Amino acid sequence: MSSHKKIRTFDKADRLKQKENLKVLVENSNVGKMRSAGRVVKYGAAGFTRNIWLSIAATLVMTVTLIILMITIGASLILSSTAESLRQKIDIAVYFKPGTSLETLENMSEMVKTDPNVRSIEVADSAMGYMQYLQENQDNLELMDVLQDPEMSQIVLDTMNAVMNIKVYDPDNIEQLKHIIDTTQIIQDNIDPEEKPTYDTNRSEIATISSWANIAKNGGLILGAVFLIISILMIFNTIRMAIFSRREEIYMMRLVGADNTFIRGPFLVEAQICGVISGLLSSTIAYTIYRFLIPKLANYGTDVSSVEMLMGTHNLVLVYLVMIAIGMMIGAISARLAMQKYLK
Repeated sequence: MSSHKKIRTFDKADRLKQKENLKVLVENSNVGKMRSAGRVVKYGAAGFTRNIWLSIAATLVMTVTLIILMITIGASLILSSTAESLRQKIDIAVYFKPGTSLETLENMSEMVKTDPNVRSIEVADSAMGYMQYLQENQDNLELMDVLQDPEMSQIVLDTMNAVMNIKVYDPDNIEQLKHIIDTTQIIQDNIDPEEKPTYDTNRSEIATISSWANIAKNGGLILGAVFLIISILMIFNTIRMAIFSRREEIYMMRLVGADNTFIRGPFLVEAQICGVISGLLSSTIAYTIYRFLIPKLANYGTDVSSVEMLMGTHNLVLVYLVMIAIGMMIGAISARLAMQKYLK
């Protein structure tokens, strides 16, 4: 009975000892992995400085690629938002005969509002139009002196059109609005036959800006793709040269039992360093360019709100992280292609 208890006690103690040994092995394994990772990073950094001129060239080409990418995104956002802003500001002016009453204008506006594409309508009779005309030309002292004469003032008032300004949701879909204006009898009775509705005002400018937005996007993507290929080739050649110059060292590492991860790691780190530096440089240069250009573009009436939001202080860290991630991805792809072909 006592010997049976001793055997059970021995088995339990043995299992505890085995668990402790396994724990020590795992800890040693983790420490070994950390040391190995540290060596990989150290060798990768040394390789980056060893081929410094090739590394600098690869980094600069990748930086140009990332700058082109950011400029393409920024230009597309600016042009697209400017075109959309102009589209939103478009109003269709319908001119009516001088003397058309405000009540008649409001009745006609109710009929026009039956078009679901109509967002808002503002009407002004001749007297309101005349007051607005005086406001807009108050700095023209010569004209103001002429209009001081009651007779001249009455002549201008008698020739002043009543107007209906219509804002729509979609400026490209105004066929129903045209149909309402052309077929409603009260509108046709009061509309000025000499002043046509401004259906097409600013449409050519918007079309031009939209086409420029497409050109900027497509041209930037093509140019970015070209530099992307060049940067991949540059890093590819950098890694290839590094592999060639360290071929004897790699051979010795294989003889002493180094695994593929340890051998390939430094080359991958070398490419990743290029990506990190390129991401930092490109983000800083692009941010500086935008900070310089945004106020100037805004002075010309360009809508820069989307770019200001993208490059704002609260998003700047995210922009840096994204560009670094893209740079590291390009570096990783280039390095893996080179290692797959030459590191066998």
